[in-house]
Parts: sequence; C-alpha cells; structure tokens
Amino acid sequence: MKIKTLFIFEILGKPAEHIKDSLDKMIDQLGEQKGLEVVRRVVHEPKLIEDDGKSDSKLEKLEKENYVKQGMYSTFAEVEVETENINLIMAIVLNMLPSHVEILQPSEFSLNNTELSGLMSELTVKMHKYDEVTKVLMLEKDYLIKKLKEAEDKVSNFEGEVKGVDEKKEDNEHKKIDQDNVVDIEIDSEKNNN
Repeated sequence: MKIKTLFIFEILGKPAEHIKDSLDKMIDQLGEQKGLEVVRRVVHEPKLIEDDGKSDSKLEKLEKENYVKQGMYSTFAEVEVETENINLIMAIVLNMLPSHVEILQPSEFSLNNTELSGLMSELTVKMHKYDEVTKVLMLEKDYLIKKLKEAEDKVSNFEGEVKGVDEKKEDNEHKKIDQDNVVDIEIDSEKNNN
C-alpha cells in the first residue's frame, strides 16, 4: 500500500540564494532515499524577514528583532512523497524535522504490532538522544554558572584587597599626622609651661 505524504520544510538564513539552494539540496537528498519517491516539490522564493509586530511571546519578539537586524531571509518548500514504508516517513519526521506533516493517502490504514513497535522504538531512540544532549547541556550550564560565581567572588575579593591597601595607607597617614600633632602639642605645652 502506497503512503502519500506532504511535508513542509522551512529554512532561515542568509543570503537568500544560499537558503534556497540548501533547501533544494535537502529535497534532492530526500529523493535519493531507497523506497521513497518525491512526486511533487515546490520551493518558494526567499523573503526578507520584517518586523510585523505580531509576536506571541517576548522570546518570539526578540528572535524576530534579531533576525530583522541580521537581514535574515526565510523560505519553505512543499514536498509530496510516496513510499510503502511508514518507518521511512517516521525517520524523515525525526531526522529532518519538517514544520508540517500530512498523510494524504490512504485515509485509513492499519499497522500490525511489529510495525507499531518499530515506530515506537525509533521514536524512543531519538528521544533518548535528545534527553542525553539536554542533560549534557544542563550540566555544562550549571558548571559555567558555578565558574562565573567563583570568578565574581575572586573579583569582589580582589577589589576588597585593593581597597584594604588604600585604606591602610590612609590610616597610616592619619596616624603619622596625629603623631606629629601630638609632638607639636607636647612641644607647645612645654613652651607654655616654661
């Protein structure tokens, strides 16, 4: 049974020609997959990203502002493929990360437990890889925060030492002045007593 699927792939970058070429190459590589046929492909012209003021969150707004400042372009491609292998469709979803997937035909199909187990296993492997990467990134982030705090403490201590040296110098100068005054006062007192 043939499975006809529509994928939408989006890409962002610059210059405009580069992102369109990159998308074309990616679709060519997709078409080289054994057991898969690309039956239709439409690559849209890249468009310069502009700030339209429509952002759902602060993060999206910051990202869009950054893209606008950098002069980024975006484009997308609609790609229809046919295959008899549902695992291949799943592999494309997990490895190429399309922004949209739609099974066009058949409208209904059944999977046996072996096929479903294969799909679930593939999904599980991919999720474990993402989990591993996430954990490593979290450890690295925690390590960097710890090092930043240590550096901040060293800088604070260094500033304190520098202030301490200056303060001691000022204290010594005050003591010297006070001692001179004491000597002067003692001399003046002796003169007055005589």
